[in-house]
Amino acid sequence: PPAPRGMPQIEVTFDIDANGIVQVSAKDKATGKEQQIRIQPSGGLNEADIQRMVREAQEHAEDDKMRRDMAETRNRGDQAVHEIEKNLKEHGDKVPAGDKSAIESALVDLKDALKNDDVELIKRRTEAAFQASMKLGEAIYRAQSASSGEAGAGPDGGKPADENVVDADYEEVDENKKKGGTR
Repeated sequence: PPAPRGMPQIEVTFDIDANGIVQVSAKDKATGKEQQIRIQPSGGLNEADIQRMVREAQEHAEDDKMRRDMAETRNRGDQAVHEIEKNLKEHGDKVPAGDKSAIESALVDLKDALKNDDVELIKRRTEAAFQASMKLGEAIYRAQSASSGEAGAGPDGGKPADENVVDADYEEVDENKKKGGTR
């Protein structure tokens, strides 16, 4: 017999697996009666397609690795060009003309290398550009330390010393001894 209105208690469970298959089960708690249905996607891959895709992925793994290496190398090269050009624009006047022209020459070489697909050439030219820009980094550091040296060394930053400094003596007081006993 059907349960009175508002009384049925049905527990519904949904289970979705990695392949997109949905299992739905419903159980009437009063009678213990249970029904299930399985829903499969119609456009799923069969086992042969899956095996073929895995095999193709393994066959192209080396090509994928080379492409990834190329992309990472290009990105490092582009980043180096951007960073060095920015520093050269901001601080180029702090380096000798010979060092500045060496940095600019290394940048031109790196930009030319980035137009090609030779990973090793790009890596060498990126490293050469960074080596050339070390002089720029040293000049920036010297300029910063010189400007901070003018302000004064130490945490006071070159402020004049306060002439009204007074040394003070102090004595530690143990609260237990002060109250006349221990707890």
